Amino acid sequence: MDSFFKISERGSSVSQELRSGLTTFLAMSYIIAVNPSILAAAGVPQAAAVTATCLGAAIMTIMMGLIANRPIALASGMGVNATVAYTLAPMAGWQAAMAVIFLEGAVILLLVVCGLREAIMDAIPVSLRHAISVGLGIFIAMIGLADGGIIVANESTMVSLGDVHSPTFIVAVISIVISVILWGLHVKGALLLGVVISVIVGIPLGVTQMPTGIVSGLDFSSFGAPFQTGEDGVAAIVKVLTTPTLLVWAFSLMMSDFFDTMGTAMAVAKQGDFLEEDGTVDDIKQILIVDSAAAAVGGFVGASSITSFVESTSGAADGARTGLSMVFVGILFFLAAFFAPLIGMVSSAATCGALVFVGYLMMSEVKEIDWSDLLDGFPAFMIVAGVPLTYSISSGIGMGFIAYVVTAVFLDKAKKVKPLMWVAALAFLVYFLIV
Repeated sequence: MDSFFKISERGSSVSQELRSGLTTFLAMSYIIAVNPSILAAAGVPQAAAVTATCLGAAIMTIMMGLIANRPIALASGMGVNATVAYTLAPMAGWQAAMAVIFLEGAVILLLVVCGLREAIMDAIPVSLRHAISVGLGIFIAMIGLADGGIIVANESTMVSLGDVHSPTFIVAVISIVISVILWGLHVKGALLLGVVISVIVGIPLGVTQMPTGIVSGLDFSSFGAPFQTGEDGVAAIVKVLTTPTLLVWAFSLMMSDFFDTMGTAMAVAKQGDFLEEDGTVDDIKQILIVDSAAAAVGGFVGASSITSFVESTSGAADGARTGLSMVFVGILFFLAAFFAPLIGMVSSAATCGALVFVGYLMMSEVKEIDWSDLLDGFPAFMIVAGVPLTYSISSGIGMGFIAYVVTAVFLDKAKKVKPLMWVAALAFLVYFLIV
């Protein structure tokens, strides 16, 4: 096992991998409750959505561990699941919505096999690669702060401080404080302990919800959704291939999946020590192959698009260095399919500290950007600001790519722009116009 996962070679241990894997799982376990509730609005049976969410995440996370041997976990992506539930499903039915996901995943997988997705990553300027890590750090921290009720939406100021008297707010602040203190004291598993202690603290405050049951059954009725027949008697995948509007949506979601994973891989690589100085991610092709296949698998099982989770950074920051941690995460997701009520005890407020602290760690990349150079600095700024402020990894990256090309042209430095950066910028322009 040590030689297969290269545990000793990467300065880790079995116990460290298992502990950090648990950190990753707890940080992303909210998806077990959230995704089914969203998909249920689309018409997917609740029990089937739980089964698809857990087993889809389990299978693809284990595949990431075995094939790529990197600490990146996968599960149904937030944002895409909302698009499926509130836009595509009302338009064409939930089976057709899953067929759109299945199709875009298959196309992305083809692009990876052809080397295009990896080639585009290689064409990104180093300054923008660092900017993606910084933008993701702020984005991750923002997710944690919002989930903990520390920041809330405000019609007048867009965002403001939450209710300091709220139990959720209090638990979230406690989780941050504990994480910082334990990390500062060099306690192993600091972020994991921060989550566990916050869950316990949340019990008397009513933030940690006690389970109403323990065991839940499995429902496979959503499996094979793209090939199921809808109310109109037409197979879902056929409906997508013959409906121009649905094909446009497939392209839009493909762009989102395509670049979301790019940002997530760089963010996790930074924390997991497999990001090179020039921003290149080690084993990126294997990572992209698994991630691309995951999108198609998500559509097939009826779980929405399964994608690399940015919360994986919490486990990487806590010591995950190999795929063994992901095999463990996958096993936990498999068990969660049977014990979903228990997993629901982990509140988003309890994981706030881990996410905010990871955001802090990722800010170190900001010093690698030459802010005095307009061609490097301004596009980088657009990514750093764009990712959290649009609440979209792909949108922020797109803003930076377009800004880089436009700035290069007006500074008479167009020759510095690699051909695939032109392609990517143009694709983002089309994406912004049709999304």
